[in-house]
Amino acid sequence: MPNTLLNSMRSSNFAFAWMLLLPAMVLLSCFTYFPAFSAFYNSLFATDFSGARHFALQDNLLDLYYDPVFWRALTNNLWYALITVPASMILALVMALWVNEKFLGRSLLRLSFFLPTMLPMVAAANIWMFFYSPNIGLFNRVLAVFGIQGANWLGDPSTALWATMLLAIWKEAGFFMIFYLAALQAIPSELNDAARLEAPGYFYRLRRFILPLLGPTTLFVFINAVIHAFKVVDHLFILTKGGPNNASTLLLYYIYETAFAFFDAGYAAILTMVLLLLLGLCSAIQFALSHKRVHYR
Repeated sequence: MPNTLLNSMRSSNFAFAWMLLLPAMVLLSCFTYFPAFSAFYNSLFATDFSGARHFALQDNLLDLYYDPVFWRALTNNLWYALITVPASMILALVMALWVNEKFLGRSLLRLSFFLPTMLPMVAAANIWMFFYSPNIGLFNRVLAVFGIQGANWLGDPSTALWATMLLAIWKEAGFFMIFYLAALQAIPSELNDAARLEAPGYFYRLRRFILPLLGPTTLFVFINAVIHAFKVVDHLFILTKGGPNNASTLLLYYIYETAFAFFDAGYAAILTMVLLLLLGLCSAIQFALSHKRVHYR
């Protein structure tokens, strides 16, 4: 009898655990696993006019190789990540170090740094579109005060991508600042006091004490910043729509256009696989390079 009761309780706990996991499993299956498998399948097979399925991976790869828009989008995305990731991380760290100190108005400054994160990206893009306007834009008005001729920031191929980068840095730095600020406040006060006794110089303490303790947070922020850099689509849709002449087209926006504007699901699937492989490769490199430098307390 005790064994029967024990087995019944185990079965009940097992069923209860799976019931708790069921909502998350359903959501992940519908919006993550099934779309990923569908994209992988569509990158391998295509449907002809007769409705028959045939293996099309080689054709898709050839189309990818000879597609100049893909290579332009890939190059733009690499530059986008190369600029926005370190810039937003450094700015976030500086802001976190600043607002971690005790001074009058610290709470207001924290709010002002975090406020861009609270705005939806579409709303932020519409605000910055006013800043970038060639005739009435804030930037050109300020330049005109100093006698400098303003530019068509979003209409010039040489400045369109940089304009979108500036918006992304402004939007994401406050978000990353929260993680750095939480990590700084988690450092025990005893360690801070000991570091001040050992090394009175602030920059020496920053390099030898603070930054190593922020290693896990930096790795987390770095991975998220890279992911954010490769999933840009919303503010491009508002600001430039990938133009002019694909000067600001990024990979995810090109996937969106291919799938929902040109209705080429197979080619969009192979583009998605390239994006996933690129993100996986970046994450693997980040973990490999930081394996001996990141130490968890």
